[in-house]
Amino acid sequence: MSALESFVIDAQHCAALFRLGRDVEAGLAMIELIGALQPSFDLALPAAQQQWVRLLGPMLECQESLNWLALADYLEYELVQLLTDSLSI
Repeated sequence: MSALESFVIDAQHCAALFRLGRDVEAGLAMIELIGALQPSFDLALPAAQQQWVRLLGPMLECQESLNWLALADYLEYELVQLLTDSLSI
């Protein structure tokens, strides 16, 4: 399994945890995922880096407002799309 595939699976799993109401477990998984993704985006093209930063803002806002369903959507759809479009690990 490639790193990209692993990131996609982790993002989808994290989204599923948020949808199931397991927000503490999902929050910890999201922190690990973001920490693992950051070095890849540090090496990505500037446009991908900007998209990453633009995506993190709304994701963190959803987390602060406890909007788990919207956060799950960002993880499962927006983040996965960004990963597949931007990273070739």
